[in-house]
Amino acid sequence: MNIKTSFEECLSIGSSAMFTLANCLNNETFVSAIEAAIKIIADTNGRLVISGMGKSGIIGRKLVATFSSTGTPALFLHPAEASHGDLGMVRNQDVLLLISFSGESRELVDIVRYGKRFSVPIIAMTSRAESTLGKSADVLLLLPKVKESCPHNLAPTSSTLIQLALGDALAITLLKQKGFSEEDFFNFHPGGKLGAALMPTSELMLRIEELPLISQDAFFSDILDKISTKGYGIVGLQDSTGSIKGIITDGDVRRYIAANTEGSMRDVMFGTVGKNIMTNNFVSVSPSQSCAKVLSILEHRKISAAFVLEDGKPVGLISLLILIQAGVA
Repeated sequence: MNIKTSFEECLSIGSSAMFTLANCLNNETFVSAIEAAIKIIADTNGRLVISGMGKSGIIGRKLVATFSSTGTPALFLHPAEASHGDLGMVRNQDVLLLISFSGESRELVDIVRYGKRFSVPIIAMTSRAESTLGKSADVLLLLPKVKESCPHNLAPTSSTLIQLALGDALAITLLKQKGFSEEDFFNFHPGGKLGAALMPTSELMLRIEELPLISQDAFFSDILDKISTKGYGIVGLQDSTGSIKGIITDGDVRRYIAANTEGSMRDVMFGTVGKNIMTNNFVSVSPSQSCAKVLSILEHRKISAAFVLEDGKPVGLISLLILIQAGVA
């Protein structure tokens, strides 16, 4: 057996299954079913209850995590446990999403009956419209019949792949419809690397009392001292209202000194003020921007730090080092 060839065959069959699923969007009936499913889920005052048996159940659990984390409350109902009391978790304002590629999973029968009895809408994800599940559905998401990557065409592989893809597409479409923002996403993901990336800059920035700020009329000697004392490689130059009008970095300091090597030390230190050498067109960020977005800005502009402004006034400072230490990178 050639391992590389086997992998290539599996990936090729999986890709073909995804291509087949994507082609279903050319079918008006399929698109109408997706639109109906989106509307039912979006309009519900309850939760999306997902159920499936075996591999479909594993896909269902993953989809619960995706829906829940993107603004659609969801829970997983195990079909076997449902028949032994867990159906009590389902309320008539909920929506059922039942997953079975064959549409004949016996374990789903009690859930279907319960849904019909208490008028809980049923969305079915199956490849057989004529199946028990397919005929019971209020909305039928008819999956294409695809070849499994298994050489015996038995082990659920391509079929679970398209179940997952269709479920994820539903979740992301709902996310977009609801206007679910990065800030909303952070509320559900406060921990770990993802949480750090989505955290608003205000959570990590240096506060006002720590900021390297000085008057735009300050002499170069005072600016040099401020940069050296604070150690952030940048100083913000303020006008009489407290707004930052420009910045000077340690690079600006080196360039200024290099351009005035023929003058006396006194001329270098006291021969100019900040507003004469500051950069007026500087990068700033807002406190509500995500740390991931700010990191991207700093890296793209090749700068190590930026002031955080509100209405032109400094409220903080954020740096590459702070972001990397917090695990944003």
